[in-house]
Amino acid sequence: MSSEPVRYSISGNIAEIMLDRAPVNALSMPLIDALLAALAKARDDDAVRAVVVGSTQKAFCAGLDLDIVRGKPGIEIKKFLERLYFALNDTQYRMGKPTIAAIDGAVRAGGMTIAISCDMIIAGDASTFGYPEIDVGLIPAIHFVQLPRLVGKHQAFGPLFLGDPFDAATAFRMGLLSEVVPKGTALDRAREIARRLAEKSPIVMKIGRDAFMRAVDADYRRSVENAAESFALVATTEDCQEGLNAFVEKRTPNYRGR
Repeated sequence: MSSEPVRYSISGNIAEIMLDRAPVNALSMPLIDALLAALAKARDDDAVRAVVVGSTQKAFCAGLDLDIVRGKPGIEIKKFLERLYFALNDTQYRMGKPTIAAIDGAVRAGGMTIAISCDMIIAGDASTFGYPEIDVGLIPAIHFVQLPRLVGKHQAFGPLFLGDPFDAATAFRMGLLSEVVPKGTALDRAREIARRLAEKSPIVMKIGRDAFMRAVDADYRRSVENAAESFALVATTEDCQEGLNAFVEKRTPNYRGR
C-alpha cells in the first residue's frame, strides 16, 4: 500500500489520479491536498491531454473522515470546506483539458463532490451512490448546489433529504452519470474515452472547454459559498455532534433540536 493518499501516473497523453487511502478513501485534508496537487500537475503538464480520476480501493470514496467535524470549531471546518469545495472547483474550472471519473464501488457524500467535479462520470453497474449526511446530523450542503443543477429539483430532493443510497441505473436515469458499464470495466472505459479526447487538438480543447465551463458555471461559486456557510453552521449544533457521536458509537441519535 502506498504511503501517499493519491497515486499519480502518466500513460501516453493520459494522467491517471487514483485515490489511495485505505480502506474507503475517507476524505482528509492530506487526501484533498494531494488530489489538488495531482490535478494541478496534470493541468500544468502540456504533454497531458486528458485526466482520469479513479480509486485503488473497493470504494471510490466514502465521504468525509468524521474526525474533521466531530468536536471541531466552525472556523476549522470551514478551512477544510474551502479546499474541498472552492479549491477543487477552481482547479477543475481552469484545467483546460477533460477529466473523467472512473467509478467501480461506493460513492458517498464528499466522494460525490469529487466525482461531479469531473467532466464525465463512468460507473460500473454495481456502483452505489448516496448522500447520507442527513442521517448523522449534517447536511450535504454543496450538493444543494450541484445536484439540482444536474438532475432538477424534484429528482434531487429525495436523495439529499432521505439519505438513501441508490444504484448506478438510478443515477443514470437521473442524469448523474455519463455511462454505466459492466462491473470492473469503468477504468478501462474511462481510459478509452480519455484516449479519444487526447487525440483532439489541445488548443481547441482548451478554448472549447473553457467556453463550456463558463457557460455552465453561472453563479456557482456564490452558491457554493452559501452552502459552505450552512454546513459550518450545522456542524457546530448540538444535534450534529450528537448525530456524529451516535454513528461512531453505533446507537440511535437523540436529537433535541438545538
